[in-house]
Amino acid sequence: MRAVAARVTRASVTVDREVVGAIEGEGLLVLLGVRTEDTPETAEWMARKLHELRILDGERSCAEAGAPLLVVSQFTLYGEVRKGRRPSWTAAARPEVAEPLVDAVVAALRARGAQVETGVFGAQMAVESVNDGPFTVLVESPG
Repeated sequence: MRAVAARVTRASVTVDREVVGAIEGEGLLVLLGVRTEDTPETAEWMARKLHELRILDGERSCAEAGAPLLVVSQFTLYGEVRKGRRPSWTAAARPEVAEPLVDAVVAALRARGAQVETGVFGAQMAVESVNDGPFTVLVESPG
């Protein structure tokens, strides 16, 4: 799994002109990509890492600050562009594999007590955010 985690002061996701997920105040916008070999264990690892990642103001985590997360699935994080001019998506998991694993990350975050908002898997989404810092990191699961 691969996540781009951005520290934000607010973020939202809109689908068909309707806001489907939004956070206000200090928190994380997480763009989440799933690769073909990811598992439920990978999802649990990613949830723990995101919840405990100390990138909020004062080197605090969402767990420590009680800060919300907005999780948006984004298969394009596994686009390969080293060769040619057209991205290859072979590393990205197919939707029937990816969607349950994105849901598993969200469920694991909520089980840890996190406030989590989401986008809509597979939808055309408009994502808006106000980055704080800006402070953005790439989180990649082992393996």
